[in-house]
Amino acid sequence: MIPVELILLALSPIFLGFIAWEWRRAQRMHSGVYRWQDTLANAVLALLHQGSDMLALLLLMPFFLWLHQYSLLDIELTALNLALAFLLQDFLYYWFHRASHHVRWLWASHVTHHSSRLMNFSTAFRQSLTYPLSGMWLFWTPMILLGFTPSLVFAVVALNLAFQFFVHTQAVAKLGLLEKVFNTPSHHRVHHACNAMYIDKNFAGVLIIWDKLFGTFVEEQLSEPCRYGITDDFESDNPLTITFYEWRRMLHDLRHNTSWKQLPALLFGKPRKAG
Repeated sequence: MIPVELILLALSPIFLGFIAWEWRRAQRMHSGVYRWQDTLANAVLALLHQGSDMLALLLLMPFFLWLHQYSLLDIELTALNLALAFLLQDFLYYWFHRASHHVRWLWASHVTHHSSRLMNFSTAFRQSLTYPLSGMWLFWTPMILLGFTPSLVFAVVALNLAFQFFVHTQAVAKLGLLEKVFNTPSHHRVHHACNAMYIDKNFAGVLIIWDKLFGTFVEEQLSEPCRYGITDDFESDNPLTITFYEWRRMLHDLRHNTSWKQLPALLFGKPRKAG
């Protein structure tokens, strides 16, 4: 088995090279796309995220192997099955991502990624260490129950996330015919925007076709430039403040909740967003 973190670690020189290129480009154009405080926070968040993911994988792998004993099929590793695994995981990622914007328990982790007012390659690193707690891994269990091995499932997850690094940029314009099938920087800029017309749209990982099929696709408009960040009045470069922002708000709401009947809505209802 190749651990997920090793796949991403092997690709890290490429990621860092693209960040360096984009940063120099931004300096030449005086665009304000980067702030060193924001980028440093993103780097720290990435390290915390990778550490928590590695720990979670070590703790949960016995469960995944046990679950695989009850799989419906015995799927061998072939080129076709690998392609099917990639397609199925991308489909499940779409639903995970969509749920992360509509279920508060999931949003508490995912809001970290959306909390920057900037949009650049380093924003892809801005991830939460609480994803294992919120249950991101639950969305991959259908693949294991179907018959894909846990090692293959999490390798495909890593490749999907690696692809997504490259859509976090303002330096790339629209990409012609690729826009019709794939998630692109243009599509993902929409996803990170907090404009009313863009919010909670374009949940794709690799293939934008899921958004088009399920009615969550919006095209980037030159007449409506993207404004990045979340709808709340939140700005911070402190990794811990960023990580626990929504968890703290959720705890506050729970402390002031006077009815057990409200508990499911507070935890699993729609996120309490401003705007």
